[in-house]
Amino acid sequence: MLDHLFLDAIAAMRSALEGALLERHAAEEHLHADILLGDLTWETSYSLPGEGLLPRVRVDVTFDWSTWSQSAYRSWMIGEPADEPPELMIELAIRLGRLRAQPDLTTVLAILPETGPSVGADPLERSAPAVEVLHDSDLEVVEAAVEVSYEGIYVATEEVLEDPKLLTAHFAGLGGWLASALVRLTDLPLDFLPPETESEIS
Repeated sequence: MLDHLFLDAIAAMRSALEGALLERHAAEEHLHADILLGDLTWETSYSLPGEGLLPRVRVDVTFDWSTWSQSAYRSWMIGEPADEPPELMIELAIRLGRLRAQPDLTTVLAILPETGPSVGADPLERSAPAVEVLHDSDLEVVEAAVEVSYEGIYVATEEVLEDPKLLTAHFAGLGGWLASALVRLTDLPLDFLPPETESEIS
């Protein structure tokens, strides 16, 4: 059974991103359940409007709701004490793709601060950048991409458990922050590949 708080967090995140006029890629949205461990994972992707199926810049959102957090939440629901409040793991992976060559990472990271927005009490922390480079048979660079993630833990305090509507306020700042970051990355003077047609993508 899905916990209501997990679904409320998903709804709050969607509201924040769509309120910032970001475009959801429905084909990239998944809900996974680990049959052995019981952990739940929700994944989705958003980009700036009009970027198409293969956007130059996008954000991949991942929520992890562990079995331990599910148990803590259900204990609270039935009035039993829990040692620690339930926690939601959050990852925002900002991906800059469809590049003709690897960009200067210093320029990219200048757009993305070391500390991201706060979700609840604590801010999200930036990870080291990951670079992907695709070569052809002659070892010439065909395409490159850079991904930078922001990760953190959202603690569902007693106040949030009592009033899940607070999730909307706690997640509200993520939409505007991400939209601003995507716009600034798109505006960088980088050499992007031309958009692919639907026939090329399929």
